Parts: sequence; C-alpha cells; structure tokens
Amino acid sequence: MYNGGYGGFAGGRRDLPVHQERRGRSHQSYSPQHGANGLSPREQNRWSTPDIESEQERERHLTRNRSSDYQVQALNGYGAPIANGNRRDRHDDTAHAGRSPLLEEFRGNKSKKYELRDIIGHIVEFSGDQHGSRFIQQKLELASMEEKHDVFEELYPHALQLMTDVFGNYVIQKFFEHGNQMQKNALAQQMKGHVLALSLQMYGCRVVQKGLEYLGPEEQALLVIELDGNVLKCVKDQNGNHVIQKAIERVPPQSITFIIESFRNQVYGLATHPYGCRVIQRIFEHCSEEQAKPLLEELHRYTVNLIQDQYGNYVIQHVLEHGKPTDKSTIVNKVRGQVLALSKHKFASNVVEKCVAYGSKRDRQALIDEVVQTRSDGTSPLIAMMKDQYANYVVQKMLDVVDGDQRDLLVARIRPHLQSLKKYTYGKHLISSGC
Repeated sequence: MYNGGYGGFAGGRRDLPVHQERRGRSHQSYSPQHGANGLSPREQNRWSTPDIESEQERERHLTRNRSSDYQVQALNGYGAPIANGNRRDRHDDTAHAGRSPLLEEFRGNKSKKYELRDIIGHIVEFSGDQHGSRFIQQKLELASMEEKHDVFEELYPHALQLMTDVFGNYVIQKFFEHGNQMQKNALAQQMKGHVLALSLQMYGCRVVQKGLEYLGPEEQALLVIELDGNVLKCVKDQNGNHVIQKAIERVPPQSITFIIESFRNQVYGLATHPYGCRVIQRIFEHCSEEQAKPLLEELHRYTVNLIQDQYGNYVIQHVLEHGKPTDKSTIVNKVRGQVLALSKHKFASNVVEKCVAYGSKRDRQALIDEVVQTRSDGTSPLIAMMKDQYANYVVQKMLDVVDGDQRDLLVARIRPHLQSLKKYTYGKHLISSGC
C-alpha cells in the first residue's frame, strides 16, 4: 500500500506507447475536391467509417457523462463537486470567485516566467484549471526528478478526482509518460477498485489507456481484471471501448483471456456495432492464432450478412487485408455467384474491391470470369457494373490490380462500350482509366 510516499513501490518494466487505429479510406488534406473531412464527394457518399473519434470530437458530441452505478464523483480543483461528473464549462464566470490569488495572477500576468516551484501548494488547483493544467504538463516534460517529486507528493492524494477532471486528467497522463516507475505504480494503486468506473467516464478512460501503455505486465493485469464481467458493457460504451482496445493491444495475451472468452457467440452482434467492430479488428490484429480462431470461425458463418452491414463490412475488409490466405479465400467464395449484386451495394462494394485487391490470383480470375460472361440475353454483368455508382469502382479496382491476360480480357470487353459510357457520370471514371 501507498504510505504517504511512493518510494515503497518497486519499479516494473515500461511499455512504450503505440497505436492509432486507422481504417477506411486514406485521410487526405482539405482541398476543393475534398471536403473538410478529407473525403471526395463520392467517398463521403460511400464511406461511413466508424473510425475512432478524436478527443475533440468526443468532447464535442458528448454533452454529459453517463449516469450509472459506476459513476466516479469528480471534484474540481477547488473542492466543489461537478454534478454527475459533467464537463466544466471553461467559460463559467463562477469559477473566477474560487481561484486563489496566485492562480489569478498566473492567468493575468503573461510577462512573468513561472516555474513549477512557484506554484507548489497550488498544484491541485492549477491542475484543475485550463491554463494551469497546460503549464504543468509542459513543465513536467523537462522537469528534474526533484521537481517531479514535489509535484507528485502534492498531487497524489487527489489523483483519483483529477483522473476524471476535464483538465486534471492530462496532468495524470503526463506522470504516466514522464514520471518514474514508482510514481506510475502509485497512480495504478489509486486506480484499483475504480477501473470500471474510470473506463466508462469520458476523461477517466484516457487515464486508464495511458496507464495500460506505460505500466508493467503485472500492474496491467491487476487493472484489466477489474473489467471481468463487464467486458461487453465496456465494448458497447463510447468511452469503455477504447480501454478494451488498448488492453488487447498492450496487455499480455494470457492476462486478457477473459476478454476473448466474453466474445464467444457474440461476434455477429459486436461486428455490427459501431464500437464493437473496432474491438473485433483489434482481436484479429493482436491476439494469437489460437485465441482468434474460434472468433474467425464464428465470423465466417455470417460473412454474407456482414459484407452488407454498415459496420460489419469493415471487419470483413480487415480480414481480407490482414488475414491468412485460407480466410481470404473463404470470404471470396461467399462473394462468388453474386458479384454484380454485391458490387452495386453501398457497403458490400467495398468488400468486393478488397476481394479483388487481396485475393489470390486464382480468386481474382474467378471474380473476373463471373463479370465478363455474356448471358443468354446478350447482356453482361460487367456492362451494368460500369454504369453503376458503386460497382464502377469495382471494375476500376480490377483494372488497377490485374495485369497480363487478365487485364487484356477486361479491356477487350470494356472498349466496345466506351462511347456509351460517356452518357453516365460513373462511366466516365473508366474512360479516364486508360482503357
């Protein structure tokens, strides 16, 4: 137990931070052809990627924290409770009356150069202030061991309340990044018994994630085990799902077996959930083949449905990009026989593109053979695809990735229709592709 200092904690191994998930189209900078979100008009129409929100987006969309039995009561830097853990209004004039003269001077005097030693005795207050928190964060990055010790001694008794504070949580995170191992372990000690509540809280979930990045395996295991029995609750929570993802990424496999087990017979429901689909992908990225195999087998039973789901299609795409050849071929075989219909589907068309791009040469040939065949009435799936708002991109992908005889066959079937394609907005893309 912590006994007023942190010297009694043995240092553990330190994990370096990694990871920022990215799925869907490549993010582009703003241009007249691309919206502020970096997507072209066709991509905005086609893609509704459930990518992880940035902290700013999450704060903007979440106007109040959830009210639950697990809510941590958050206190601001001056001892006043934040009702239901709600985010403090940064422009609330009532906060002015509670500031100490030192904080008022700090906020108002831009010319004076402050150091950490100047605010000793007011660390908690400064941590709960927007400008004070930023100041402490910046100073901690280059602070001496003695300076960090003095700040930590004052901050530690209030660490739990700061973990759920809109500004204070960043100071705690900085200690996980720049503190010594004893300080990190001491913070982990404060979190024990509160991990679930913190994981479901808007700011606390960030602290838990940071802890999982920088703590040693033993401390990691002691934290995540508190989520046992509530894994699915966390996965489907807009805050908690990030903690589960981080646990899958950073905690040794043997310590998260309970997380994997909780997903048994739940794969379809999770893969079609806006947060669950991210967690399933992290499983396939970071867990052992033995751990992932039962979930993949379950996934394959629902492939056709998931291909057409607004979230499930991302999970299938992920397997096509990163999975084993046998898993890729299993998916391609589910697509065969219905390439035209799936290519004309808003979400499924993305999967068909990935089948073309990441399938084996044999699989790719089977898909091409299916679309170039001529029906008894003289029509061809390829012609219908070239004129469709979604399917035309599948044809483009085929032209992009094939070569030799496969490409020659496609071009030969497309060229006779180039003039008629000029009438169609989507057909023009193929004309410009060099057929």
